[in-house]
Amino acid sequence: MIDLYTAATPNGQKIHIMLEECGLAYRAKWVDISRGDQFEPEFLAISPNNKIPAMVDHDGPGGREIALFESGAILLYLADKTGRFLPDAPHERWETVQWLMWQMGGFGPMLGQAHHFNAYAPMRPDGPVVLPYAQERYTKEAARLYGVLDKRLEEHEYVAAGQYTIADMAIFPWCRLAYRQRQDIESFPNVKRWFDVIAARPAVAKDMEETEDIVDGFSKESWEISFGGRQHSQS
Repeated sequence: MIDLYTAATPNGQKIHIMLEECGLAYRAKWVDISRGDQFEPEFLAISPNNKIPAMVDHDGPGGREIALFESGAILLYLADKTGRFLPDAPHERWETVQWLMWQMGGFGPMLGQAHHFNAYAPMRPDGPVVLPYAQERYTKEAARLYGVLDKRLEEHEYVAAGQYTIADMAIFPWCRLAYRQRQDIESFPNVKRWFDVIAARPAVAKDMEETEDIVDGFSKESWEISFGGRQHSQS
């Protein structure tokens, strides 16, 4: 049995998808990040960076329990555990890993900044914050990254290795929120074709229903926890 500590965010969705695709038994332990559950000692013992997702596999390597945080590391671990969605052949394997790292180092963080300045900052409960330079910077970078993905998918059915892999699982959830990044996915036809193929998979469709990322406002407390002093005072 696996315990998955998660929330309705793209990073959490990646692991839901992988666990469902692999048919592994797991318990979803929902972390209310707007309330500050991520700062509780029990969670920090598993995820010292106070971020979801985190995971405890009670049947880890050698039958020993193992705890993991960081979504990319968890995807690699589950691929290794099950022998699925990460090819064994070196060229295909490293092609997959490099696109996973592309998502972890660029696509996710930059789109996350687009979310913050385009969607979240204008919802600040003490008064909306609109920073045109930041909005333009991250909206344009999001568009550039979608362009990179679109070009890749022009000649490839999936992102890497000629097959559905953990790289697709990592990238897909961020594309679900294109509107929050001020992107029109229809403007990237190869991404749209790929997105529809992934979304139609039963394991993914189940995840989409259960873990839709909806942010419709912040209280003063939830803003402080997510972006204010409460977040930055944690160590």
